[in-house]
Amino acid sequence: MDLSKLWFIFRRPCSTPAPAACTSEECGRRRLGIAFKRRPAPPLKPPLTSCARRGKTCADMHKRPHTSRFDDELAVGEVFLEELLTSPPLLAWQDFLLNPRRLRGSDFLMRWSQGVWSEQRLIDAVRTTGEFFAIPYGPSGTAPTGDVRAFELYFERLEAAGLGHMKRPDLLIFPQGSAEKVQREVEALGGPAELPFTPEADQRITRLVGAAVLAVECETSLWRAQRMPDFHSPLRPMRRLDGRLGLPKNAVLPTIIIKEEDRAPLRAWEQQHGVPIHVWHVFYDRAYGIAFDRAEELIVGGVTDLTVQVFQAPGGATTRKPIYKHYYHHGYALGESVADPQLVPDYIEDRNGHILPYVRFTGGTLALLPEALGVLRQAAN
Repeated sequence: MDLSKLWFIFRRPCSTPAPAACTSEECGRRRLGIAFKRRPAPPLKPPLTSCARRGKTCADMHKRPHTSRFDDELAVGEVFLEELLTSPPLLAWQDFLLNPRRLRGSDFLMRWSQGVWSEQRLIDAVRTTGEFFAIPYGPSGTAPTGDVRAFELYFERLEAAGLGHMKRPDLLIFPQGSAEKVQREVEALGGPAELPFTPEADQRITRLVGAAVLAVECETSLWRAQRMPDFHSPLRPMRRLDGRLGLPKNAVLPTIIIKEEDRAPLRAWEQQHGVPIHVWHVFYDRAYGIAFDRAEELIVGGVTDLTVQVFQAPGGATTRKPIYKHYYHHGYALGESVADPQLVPDYIEDRNGHILPYVRFTGGTLALLPEALGVLRQAAN
């Protein structure tokens, strides 16, 4: 090769006049004798939806898969897992050789323990008023609480009886004066654990429910309500709500949750028995309530937006469920924690010797506030 030509190519001046030496990429390419050609941009394609990326239609993607009642009870929302990972409680993990948060299933055991603990706190809080008492009525409240395997077998029995997707309120509340009558009715049905296996049309169930002054649907969240960033934020007119009072969508504050799939069966149950339903949402330090009828008004009136939540069942399946998160401002203050619970390490062991550690909720006391006691007295009258 003739080196003089190569030297000439390298020394070829830039075609772009400039007062100083040009350092542009085009100039450098020209000095090296490389043709500068910009690759044409690919033709634009319409953006794909998340469903199309998976090669499925929207109808296929949003069709709810069949899940067992056991999976439904222990399904964990992505928000719950996000809370657990972003704000983990200070616990004695060093007592274990294995970190339970790294083991699949620990989150669901914690969810199970949390649900049992929150319902029991509500039952204890109602009993300490001296005017009322509560009994578990829905499947989650009457299921065994000391053994997670027994809990699973209980829901398998419900599935086998064709009652897996039956929906009842979690608690029934009665005046203290009817305690003996209620106890006789429950014993005649075989005890609290047998209540879900007795049809709603049974005359014994009708008599039992007829004595109740209030039915309660329980929800729980692993948050300290008073420390949530928007706890003290007042509601203000929102454009997305057409001027109705609310908060930005990303506001973090206590809410009272109702699942869309529960609305119709709870409404039907309330109409059948004539007993008002309230939703009680328990947080780590506080609890809030709202009448089911009031929640329906907020939904129909467009005050509460629909939110789609992703839930994961113990078996790994995920489902997308629409829920309504009512601001606590629309409800009433139910109770305050006067003694915090303890989060203690525990474990279960299967028949093959496999040990799965998890965190168990124990202790803690919730005291009903005067506003909640007034709600119970009004329902009793």
